[in-house]
Amino acid sequence: MFTELLAPAKDKETAFSAIDCGADAVYIGASAFGARKNASNTLDDIKEVIDYAHKYWARVFVTINTILTDKEVEEALELVKKLDAMMADAIIIQDMGLLKRIMDEKLTIPVHISTQCDNRDIEKVSFFNKLGVSRVVLARELSLKQINEIHDANPDLELEAFVHGALCVSYSGQCYLSRYIGGRSANRGECAQPCRKKYSVETEDGRVIAKDIYALCLKDFNASPHLKQMIDAGVFSFKIEGRLKDADYVKNITAYYRQELDKYSKKTSSGRCVYSFVPNPEKSFNRGFTDYFLTGRNDCFSFKSPKSIGEYLGKIVDVKKDCFKIDTDKIINPQDGLTDGIDGILVNKSVNGYIYTNRKFNFTKGAIIYRNFDSAFNKELQKPVKRQIGVNIIVKQDYLYIEDENNISIKAKLPQGEKAQNSSRMQETFVKQFSKTGESDFYINNIVIKTELPFMPVGEINALRREVFDKLMDERVKQYKRSSQKEMNYTQYYKKAVDYRANVHNKYALEFYQNCGVTVLEKSLESSVPSRSIELMRTKHCIKYALNLCKSNINLVLKDEFGKKYPLKFDCKNCEMAVLNK
Repeated sequence: MFTELLAPAKDKETAFSAIDCGADAVYIGASAFGARKNASNTLDDIKEVIDYAHKYWARVFVTINTILTDKEVEEALELVKKLDAMMADAIIIQDMGLLKRIMDEKLTIPVHISTQCDNRDIEKVSFFNKLGVSRVVLARELSLKQINEIHDANPDLELEAFVHGALCVSYSGQCYLSRYIGGRSANRGECAQPCRKKYSVETEDGRVIAKDIYALCLKDFNASPHLKQMIDAGVFSFKIEGRLKDADYVKNITAYYRQELDKYSKKTSSGRCVYSFVPNPEKSFNRGFTDYFLTGRNDCFSFKSPKSIGEYLGKIVDVKKDCFKIDTDKIINPQDGLTDGIDGILVNKSVNGYIYTNRKFNFTKGAIIYRNFDSAFNKELQKPVKRQIGVNIIVKQDYLYIEDENNISIKAKLPQGEKAQNSSRMQETFVKQFSKTGESDFYINNIVIKTELPFMPVGEINALRREVFDKLMDERVKQYKRSSQKEMNYTQYYKKAVDYRANVHNKYALEFYQNCGVTVLEKSLESSVPSRSIELMRTKHCIKYALNLCKSNINLVLKDEFGKKYPLKFDCKNCEMAVLNK
């Protein structure tokens, strides 16, 4: 059983770190049209990432997953053609207009359908499968049972599912709150994250149910306890969220999931990683963890704060004027960041178990304390991680034969010269020097010598080692094979008509749906806001459930910090909530 670990990269340095730490693939934003506008990269940088990844037979997917104007579709198409020529392994798209133009041009680069397309229904995933795309990225809200049902209906389709990171409270691609409030469209890569802001929950007549809470803020996703179940349900690619996260976050989380996935499946890329740190997701940014709806509804919300809490330390057992003591078995160091989930401070020093901080603190006895920055762990993360590919070497009949773990092999003629006076000593020297792989991309599994070696100075052995490793890497890259997108053909959509939630933003998307037998009732909300009441987001997170009001029939509204009210609609049959504009 093979699975893919897919890591995020905001830039080429982060991509290199992800690959070094064991990612089978990385996804990275292009120079434009990505759903994270602040994580764009030049084509030159992307080419460097592609070349680096392919050494390890790892893959590079490029995100072009915003909705586009007519002009932008043609610009995006030219970008896709350049990425195709650069041997990018796939593009991740949302806009059906761009998909139409790719189909028109019959491009060979594999197409992945972004989670921004709201891929939560068997019918929709099956539609994309019949269309002929290479992969569909599933909605985060799906349960293991739903994933399994989708896989059973589409057994030959690659399914990608999120496994870790921040959660959008809305079904992806179906959030219009940022666009409605301030003109910054999530579907255009400009989300202002209104879900991380404070709101009050009130009844329609103004009675306050909960004041100034982060009512739409969710904890972070962590599906690591369910990896085997996700594999069994049909997930092929395990995706870490975080194209705005720094390299330290990506290194830690990628290394953690590499070790966890290796317990249950084989990786799709090559090489082993030796880490200078012990991976621990609690030590990277997190708002507390949830497995969301994988195994059923739970407390996935984070009403107190949208900030990171990090790892649990323990409770405060004593408070003095300028210090406090935590009941914990963990070592606390200067420059560690501590929080009670709301207030945060830095540690100046720890003396006899008492912690002195950089400023006055508001912590009280009995408070639960977390560490959201571990200075010692961060120092370990700064040390380099090297990924190396295993090779076996046989020396016989004047030739050196080297073969790597993917059965790629080359041979090189041994230097010619007089026989060594001490044959066994020469063999020892040869093995010792050839095993010094150091910073190279390879490590030695085994060396077998079946012939008498000529006398070779140490420098000559080292030069031979460098020569054969270079030749082997050239051969690896030469033999790397990118998958090709099979021919796509229009097929009947599973709905007869779609509204603004289909995000039709250009004439090509309109033509796409028409070719699939669909009536487009209205264009995207980014084009114009309908005059009627509309859903600004639909979510599996339910405020009634979170506030223990499930059995109540009261109508609720969200009121933001400026006094603007947003009615809430509760679809109890489907256990969903919608935020309305009026």
